[in-house]
Amino acid sequence: MNDTPATDTPAAGTHTIHLQRVLRAPPERVYRAFLDASALAKWLPPHGFTAQIHELDARVGGRFRMSFTHFGSGHSHSFHGEYLELVPATLIRHTDQFDDPNLPGVLTVTIRLRAVFCGTELEVVQAGIPAVIPKEACLMGWQESLMLLAQLVEPEIPG
Repeated sequence: MNDTPATDTPAAGTHTIHLQRVLRAPPERVYRAFLDASALAKWLPPHGFTAQIHELDARVGGRFRMSFTHFGSGHSHSFHGEYLELVPATLIRHTDQFDDPNLPGVLTVTIRLRAVFCGTELEVVQAGIPAVIPKEACLMGWQESLMLLAQLVEPEIPG
């Protein structure tokens, strides 16, 4: 199922990836983890990377800017985007754009959340990934990030 308007069709020579996961957490908590700067810095960078959130204005039309740094080499890459749609506990759609001119184009990321009997079904579609980035590397990075997301949102800690 893809409700994305035709204007968001990725350019030729790009990849689109699809991920799905069920998390043992309510949709509201998962949604918040995508829009809270401290939470994003904890779970979004894949293994071997740290994140710095430079800006995050979580509203439609709001912008974000962050960078990931490879812990071993110290090499960083930055990216930014704009929130296109935000439906609490249900939908997040935003753009992503690398600051590196060798990684041109605008990516569109769509995150859908749906309450299920054991928590939240999460679907992520990232479209417009530059062809120079191997599709498998994106999938692996997202899979690692989603494992970290689960570790953040699933614990039921009294308090």
